[in-house]
Amino acid sequence: MTNKLTSFLAERKKTIENQLSVYTEKLDMPDSLKKSMLYSLEAGGKRLRPLIVLAVLNAYGKSEKDGIPVGCAVEMIHTYSLIHDDLPCMDDDDLRRGKPTNHKVFGEATAVLAGDGLLTESFKLITSHVSDEVSAEKRLRLVNELISAAGTEGMVGGQVADMEAENRQVTLEELESIHERKTAKLLGFCVIAGAILADAPEEDIETLRTFSSHIGIGFQIRDDILDLEGSEEKIGKRVGSDTTNDKSTYPSLLSLEGAKHKLDVHINEAKRLIGGLSLQKDLLFELCDLIAARDH
Repeated sequence: MTNKLTSFLAERKKTIENQLSVYTEKLDMPDSLKKSMLYSLEAGGKRLRPLIVLAVLNAYGKSEKDGIPVGCAVEMIHTYSLIHDDLPCMDDDDLRRGKPTNHKVFGEATAVLAGDGLLTESFKLITSHVSDEVSAEKRLRLVNELISAAGTEGMVGGQVADMEAENRQVTLEELESIHERKTAKLLGFCVIAGAILADAPEEDIETLRTFSSHIGIGFQIRDDILDLEGSEEKIGKRVGSDTTNDKSTYPSLLSLEGAKHKLDVHINEAKRLIGGLSLQKDLLFELCDLIAARDH
């Protein structure tokens, strides 16, 4: 990473993490629930999703202030999904980001409700915590985009399709459809949200929607590669879990080298799309490279 990207990520990551804690601490709820929610919110992570919102605003030369609550909203949804993914009825994981998973510390019932709380409260950040400069129409559009990305047509539906694909070999087309919904759409929301907040032209937003699909699939391919050759210490969870759970992955369908080539194809196409837009491209190009080369 260049000094510019390193500085950008470090400064904004600190802001996002601080605001996530502030938002949650202010909520009136049972102490046990708050501790469970904060445990997973404050467990670390890349914070890539909110950082993408801010990077798109930055690329359009617009203020990032309203990207912070919107970015925190999507990070809450991402965190809820991890809590639920780790449950015994799902992936049954003991470690997340190098720490015991939420249900191992707080019990399954509280973990489920902590996830429910994060999901529900996330929408309030968009409806009530952005500035008055963001119109009611724009807030509604952001909420609708987030519902599409995180709900039955997006992440939730993709998770069900992923579970149903276990113990059988799927086609590459089926796998991409699963991950488009399970992973790419929520990452895509971050790109689109930044563009909406920046008042980007509608033709830009449609190009960015395609761009986000490529980086989202690329992100998942890199995840599959790391599940085979990553470090458990860096990843913060078990490696090889996809194989243990009999999941189809890009390496299992294409070979490890084939998956790496497919990753390059998606990242290069994402860069090509950005290259055709009238915005500051450097930061988004570097984020594409970060997604392709990350080690956790």
